[in-house]
Amino acid sequence: MIKENFIKLFEHSFKEHWDLPAYSNYYKKTTVTYGEAARQIAKLHLLFKESKIKQGDKVALVGRNTPNWTITYIAVVTYGAVIVPILQDFNPNDIHHIVNHSDSLLLFCSDKHWDSLDCDKMDGLLAAFSIDDFRCVFQRDGEGMQKIVQSLDSKFEKAYPKGFGPEDVKYANRDNTELAVLSYTSGTTGFSKGVMLTGNALAGNITFGIKTKLLEKGDRVLTFLPLAHAYGMAFDFLTATCVGAHTHLLNMIPSPKVLVKAFEEVRPTVIFTVPLILEKIYKKQLQPNLSTMTMRMALSIPVLDTRIYNSVGNKLTTAFGGVFKEVIIGGAPMSREVEDLLRKIGFRFTIGYGMTECAPLIAYAPHDKFKPYSAGKVLENMEVKIDSPDPANVVGEILVRGENVMSGYYKNPEATQKVFDADGWMHTGDLGTLDSDGFIYIKGRNKSMILGPNGQNIYPEEIENKLNNLPFVMESLVIERDGKLYGLVYPDYTAADESHLNDEDLNVVMEQNRQTLNSKVGSYEGLTKIILFPTEFEKTPKRSIKRYLYTNLPF
Repeated sequence: MIKENFIKLFEHSFKEHWDLPAYSNYYKKTTVTYGEAARQIAKLHLLFKESKIKQGDKVALVGRNTPNWTITYIAVVTYGAVIVPILQDFNPNDIHHIVNHSDSLLLFCSDKHWDSLDCDKMDGLLAAFSIDDFRCVFQRDGEGMQKIVQSLDSKFEKAYPKGFGPEDVKYANRDNTELAVLSYTSGTTGFSKGVMLTGNALAGNITFGIKTKLLEKGDRVLTFLPLAHAYGMAFDFLTATCVGAHTHLLNMIPSPKVLVKAFEEVRPTVIFTVPLILEKIYKKQLQPNLSTMTMRMALSIPVLDTRIYNSVGNKLTTAFGGVFKEVIIGGAPMSREVEDLLRKIGFRFTIGYGMTECAPLIAYAPHDKFKPYSAGKVLENMEVKIDSPDPANVVGEILVRGENVMSGYYKNPEATQKVFDADGWMHTGDLGTLDSDGFIYIKGRNKSMILGPNGQNIYPEEIENKLNNLPFVMESLVIERDGKLYGLVYPDYTAADESHLNDEDLNVVMEQNRQTLNSKVGSYEGLTKIILFPTEFEKTPKRSIKRYLYTNLPF
């Protein structure tokens, strides 16, 4: 019987799945078994012990998704220390800040990241280690840490003279109420705070994945989401490890071309992704074929309609490896047009809802029980209420309470008090409704909502979803300026080049798009103008646009 203590979940898994493959570097075609990972974890535990690291001490980790990244993470939490995973896309100043603010004593990072960092700007750091080969790259005083690293192999052999086997896997006894992860993520409204996640919050997500058989022993996972972010961390990595699944770490930029090839080779049995991936594949591979005159005529004939959609569904399923149980989408709003098409072609997908502060899951329903346009059903160990006089019909802020919720923001009691009310409800900042069956419907972010000229609530995300599905629109942002709405559009320049469109032609197309959009939305939601944007919008790790960077742009 699997125990639900966060640390013991890993202890059980490494004992149980010793000879199974655990982590593969897809790019380098190398694989580490659970037994090999457990051996390296034990060596790192010796390193922590010799370095005088105590339970509850902070250890920072930054780098691309690699087997050594995952091994370091698990070594820290199973020792009883607190892991501080840092997103690889953060700039050096952000990394310096997080290491200092978190009170991290050790830093594990890739050689590439270390080359850009300044150890003098991380005063509390005792030492830094490369996750490329675990050598010491910095020590604060003397040569003590170098000597510890150099003697690790001999100390390990002395500690385990008969070799290291499953019976030697013994991890820290630490209560689930204790802090396990300190997560700093980049949000859509600016640099975020340090989210304190206990073992209980993390175990809540993992045991949900186990009990619902979201992931099972022997499953294959292809992870292209950053594992330092709560979504990828919880399921591609932590849950996969605890059930004995095999995680393939892409370690490459997840372009549609790269992903399709990787899906074909790995053939994942479950896929965790964000809407942007599906929407790009839809726009590149499905929409052009379905929008031709011949195809539109064929789709108007009922018999052909079914055959065509079945064929399209089979092709898309094959593109994702062909054997997955379902594709789980989260992290950002999903375009209704894309969702409608996925449903028509019989694609096995579902959409969930969560946030870093809930480690991350709040709502989920399997694909065969999923309600259209929802974001899943509230989990059994979570409560949700809508700050609205009529939660099923009138939009209000989503409030959550339950086992997965964080314990607060690190060293920031003011921010913690601001999001929690007296009854323990956490204010998510998301807006939505909740039906009688417990399904959540997301309308947008509280901070991004725009008040219309006559007091109407305008949700820019809903307008953007419509705009993004118009010709030659790659992505968009709707902003308000002096009481009027404008659409910032990053065009699909590749498609424009293939159609031999110049900038003047694109402006004509965008004006047609504006008129088409305005005919589909309320009069108070219409755009005054579409403005072409030269580069892709900067995004968070879960591929949401950082709105705050664009709200005050001059145009």
